[in-house]
Amino acid sequence: MLADKKGIPLSVVITAANTHDMKATAETLDCIVIKKRPLPPPKKKKQQQNLCLDKGYNYPQTEHEVVKRGYVPHIRERCEGKKSVKKKRRHHTTRRWVIERTNSWHNSFRKLLVRYEKKAENYLGLVHLSCCITVYRRIILG
Repeated sequence: MLADKKGIPLSVVITAANTHDMKATAETLDCIVIKKRPLPPPKKKKQQQNLCLDKGYNYPQTEHEVVKRGYVPHIRERCEGKKSVKKKRRHHTTRRWVIERTNSWHNSFRKLLVRYEKKAENYLGLVHLSCCITVYRRIILG
């Protein structure tokens, strides 16, 4: 799933349960509902779209696919056996747990919580319906 910074789903792809997420990155980026990106503000010369990914996507293939589609990748680095060093940074808007929050919104739909559909297209249709309801709720409730 791909979501904006407010948790609104932009793209959903169904894969097998044992498929690594980084293998579905290209397909997820290609299935974005909104094809036309917003124009940058007139004061800024060139503003690129940023894509924040967690440590599970830290592979050269993923970074190449992200850059090829015109995004600036922000991928956390995997620390192999080392403790991560915490850096003091300025306060930015929170970017963590956005997808987890969106997944929790999907879990409120009992039909999606346990998958009973045998055909992937039926399940994908239900996921798209839940995304539409989620977007509607976010627009109405704010």
